[in-house]
Amino acid sequence: MLVAVLDADVLFPMLLRDTLLRVAAAGCFRAHWSRRILDEMTRNLVSDYGMDPSRAEALRSVMEEAFPDASVEGWEEIEPEMRNHPKDRHVVAAAVTVEATIIVTSNIRDFGNLPSGIVALTPDEFLTEILATSPTDMLEAIAVQAAAYRRPTLTIRELIERLALTSPRFAEQALKALDDR
Repeated sequence: MLVAVLDADVLFPMLLRDTLLRVAAAGCFRAHWSRRILDEMTRNLVSDYGMDPSRAEALRSVMEEAFPDASVEGWEEIEPEMRNHPKDRHVVAAAVTVEATIIVTSNIRDFGNLPSGIVALTPDEFLTEILATSPTDMLEAIAVQAAAYRRPTLTIRELIERLALTSPRFAEQALKALDDR
C-alpha cells in the first residue's frame, strides 16, 4: 500500500482535502501528517481562507479522530538532516520517520534533494497514479464523496469537474474512466 505524507497546502482546498481523505479511507493509500503540518493547515484555513478558528479546530479534530494512526511522532530529531528547503524539512522528516514513499504537495519546488526512496508528487500526479492503480476504489470513493454534499448537491461528474481546478490531468482521466464504466 502507498504511504504518503500530506503537506499542509493540499489540506487547505476543501474539495481536494475531502478527496484525499476519502480515498485514504477507502484504502487506496495510508495518509500521514504531523502536528506541525496540521498546525499550518489550521492557521492558514483561518488566515487565508477566513474560516472561523473554532471551525478550523473542529475540522482538525475530525481528521485526527477519523485517522488516529495518521499522526507522525518523533520526526523532530532528524529534521536538521533533511536537505530540502528549510521551511519544509519537517515534512520530509515526517516522511522518513513513517517510511512514506510519497509526499503530496502543491509546492514541489521546496522538495528537491529528497532522501532515497521518497518522491514529491503534486495532488494531480498523486490522484492520477491512484486512479491508474485502483480505478474502481477511486471512483467509488469519489461517488461517496459527491453523494455526501448537500449545499450544493453534486453529481460525481460535477465533483470531478471541480477537482480539475487543482488536479486537471486526474479530472480528465477520471471523467474518461467514468464514461468507460
